[in-house]
Amino acid sequence: MDPVLDQAPAIDASAFKTVLGRFASGVTVITALDEGEPIGFACQSFASLSIDPPLVSFFPARTSSTWPRIRAAGRFCVNILADDQAEICRRLGRPGADKFTGVEWAASENGSPLLAGAMASIDCALHDEVDGGDHTIVIGRVTSLNEHSEARPLVFYRAAFNRLADQ
Repeated sequence: MDPVLDQAPAIDASAFKTVLGRFASGVTVITALDEGEPIGFACQSFASLSIDPPLVSFFPARTSSTWPRIRAAGRFCVNILADDQAEICRRLGRPGADKFTGVEWAASENGSPLLAGAMASIDCALHDEVDGGDHTIVIGRVTSLNEHSEARPLVFYRAAFNRLADQ
């Protein structure tokens, strides 16, 4: 055991969320096909991991009902959302069926849903999963990259969607 960790005070969950909410992040939607039907979830906890080999990571909650279905597909698409896609993020971020009703998409190179209007997309094959407490750390091996537009990114900061200021 680590004596420093053993004596560390408990961290209040509300304070944890407030402090980490000060970290601005982009917003993605992770998509796949399950028996020919599009599935996906909104995900702000996404990061590049390695250039060689090309790896990315994201962190779905253990309570996610969509992640196990994407895991079973073995491949997925990371859609990087533009600043006018907050409603799509909200729709795909809530639980339930029929999340894709009215959402325009086409098949990416690996067959996963590529959302219309996304700034960029990253096709991946599932590479690994690691325990991350109440989340799973998912590592994807990048199989293709696509830039779709020069739009500004959708940004999540202090529990709300934001836009970058004009320069």
